[in-house]
Amino acid sequence: MAIDSSVSPLPDANSRGVRAALVFALTAERLAAYYEHGQWLTEAQGATLAAEWLGRTKRSLPLAERRHLSALSDVLARQVAGALSREAGLYTVHAMQDALDPNHTSDTAQTLMAECERLLDAVEEGAGTP
Repeated sequence: MAIDSSVSPLPDANSRGVRAALVFALTAERLAAYYEHGQWLTEAQGATLAAEWLGRTKRSLPLAERRHLSALSDVLARQVAGALSREAGLYTVHAMQDALDPNHTSDTAQTLMAECERLLDAVEEGAGTP
């Protein structure tokens, strides 16, 4: 049986790209809950969502790391919500949710993904907390 070398393995769950994508997706979920229901997800709810998403690809992260990423997404979501009107926030959430499909891109989503990466880098350089 031949192995298809054109299929690359999934990156490790602890890779920078996967962690940034989790912060991005959790931020989108937090903003959607805020704009649709007027409530913020808790850190634990975010950590659970991250575990579910990682589990779909048979990957995992320790609870402490998932909670950390959840907390980072909370910081970013609250910054976004504080900077935008409700209408602009709803547009942003829509753009972020669309961007979860790898076949869809937007300038808004790319900007926010870069912010997720910047936030991760800043926390890692500063030793830990958002």
